[in-house]
Amino acid sequence: MSKPLIPAQRRERIQEYLAIHQIARTADLCNLLEASEATVRRDLEWLEQKGILERTHGGAILNQRVIFEQEYQQRAQHHPEEKKRIGELAASLLEEGDIVFINSGTTATQVLLHIRPGMQISVFTNNVSAVIELGDPGFHYYLIGGEFQPRSNSLAGRFAIENLKQVYANKAIIGVDGISIKHGCTVPTNSEAEVVRQMIERTKGSVIIVADHSKWGVVSNFQVASIDEIDTLVTDDRFDRSALDDLASHSVKCLIAEPKPIPT
Repeated sequence: MSKPLIPAQRRERIQEYLAIHQIARTADLCNLLEASEATVRRDLEWLEQKGILERTHGGAILNQRVIFEQEYQQRAQHHPEEKKRIGELAASLLEEGDIVFINSGTTATQVLLHIRPGMQISVFTNNVSAVIELGDPGFHYYLIGGEFQPRSNSLAGRFAIENLKQVYANKAIIGVDGISIKHGCTVPTNSEAEVVRQMIERTKGSVIIVADHSKWGVVSNFQVASIDEIDTLVTDDRFDRSALDDLASHSVKCLIAEPKPIPT
């Protein structure tokens, strides 16, 4: 039998494991460290207090920080197939007569691109990229105005906020850069956060978050909503299963955009 690890050694190995896997289950850490569940839980609590990880139902996730906003084209190259499937599934949640807020970002753009032409809906957005790609969308489409943000191809600022105050929506579909139980939904810039918060405040119905699996456990600079403020998450099939349980325990409905079967 090997010599038991001291606390500092256990915690170092937990950090090494999370650096590789981003997500760890308590049972796996018990096997790795040859330690009891109670011991591992104490180590996870200690590491959470240091801001290294966030404990979840049955384990932990690495706290990943997104400080700077990437250029829109850079973000578009990350998980494009997953984003398309998420966009298609989220767009299918829209119904005739809806008034919808949709923000900027690559996944939100996919939602806009997958709305069925000819639907009797009204979309209010700060997403400039979608305008370029959509052409004539076949539904009512309103840019909220505001100051152009070149890194994100979006509109923000006081003019955008004031225009949003004139509208109530019954659905909001929001793309975010990070999502976690503790820190909620976050984005990297205050300008986008102000717009999204206003959209959520003016929504008298479902708040739907669209985020691929890589956003889980990521914490960016500005919170736009706590977990308890969102109704639905639309994500892909690689999203961590224990995370889905955590979200369900907070009454968040999780919809998975599965890959389409390959024709034989």
